[in-house]
Amino acid sequence: MKFIFNPDIRDPKLNLAVEEYILKHLNVDHEDYFLFYINGPSIIIGKNQNTSEEVNLKYIEENGIDVVRRLSGGGAVYHDEGNLNFSFITKDDGNSFNNYKKFTQPIVDALRNLGVEAELTGRNDIQVGERKISGNAQFTTRGRMFSHGTLMFNSNIEEVVNSLNVSEEKMRSKGIKSVRSRVANITEFLEREMEMEHFVEALLHSIYDGEQPERYVLRDEDWEIVHDISKERYANWNWNFGKSPKFDVESKRRFPIGTIDVRLNVNKGTITEAKIYGDFFGVGDIQDVEQALVGTRFERSAIREQLMQLDLKHYFGNVELEELVDLIS
Repeated sequence: MKFIFNPDIRDPKLNLAVEEYILKHLNVDHEDYFLFYINGPSIIIGKNQNTSEEVNLKYIEENGIDVVRRLSGGGAVYHDEGNLNFSFITKDDGNSFNNYKKFTQPIVDALRNLGVEAELTGRNDIQVGERKISGNAQFTTRGRMFSHGTLMFNSNIEEVVNSLNVSEEKMRSKGIKSVRSRVANITEFLEREMEMEHFVEALLHSIYDGEQPERYVLRDEDWEIVHDISKERYANWNWNFGKSPKFDVESKRRFPIGTIDVRLNVNKGTITEAKIYGDFFGVGDIQDVEQALVGTRFERSAIREQLMQLDLKHYFGNVELEELVDLIS
């Protein structure tokens, strides 16, 4: 498993482009890659989320905090120089997508070697006791995938609170009163003080069983494509924010697989526009579901008939047809 780390690059638009480049352009079919990256102050939005409702727009504008949408699903997370991000980039063998334990266990083991009593909990979190230190998400395309996550080493938790709009419903579902009581930095649990540089070295020592990892250093021709990806996607306002028109019908519910938020415009009893947001972990492009609803009569039977033609678990995860029909209609 080759290792890639560009510690001097703190631009999230560039770091996410590096990850996408590895996934789509390097020989992942025959070689696994392990990536570390550190971003400057930024909000990283899940691929299906409504940016304007997930972040405190006034605060991030006043404080120069970047907002960048990633390829994977899940919820919004805050990054800064105290947050270490990791990504396992591999071939999708058919048994790895949604298997978070496979990819988080090396991280959990490394943390435990440092005296941090970490464990994978819930859908995709690494926690110490009741407090979250890492969130994880996955993305798959054309037989390749990555499983990536955050490690809150010494992040500014006040900025997490200030930058994100976390719904009360989500807090209630997790049985907690505030973001502050929910999240923690890894430094709180270390047996001895440690700088980020030494934390990185300790993780690598554990993950690579004490061996020096074989490094892949991006070449000039690699960087050319990375910069193109960054410009076309991650620096693109439409990708990161997008236009969200006003809707006639809004319906939102939290399921075990995450929140699903449906917005519809209806004209003369027919759905003319549909938008679906949420922090669910689907594989398919949610635009397929949106397009299937457009032109459908706004009634239960018609909506059910359209949704029956789709593999809903491919787009949302483990949610039932009738649950979605109830939500939409």
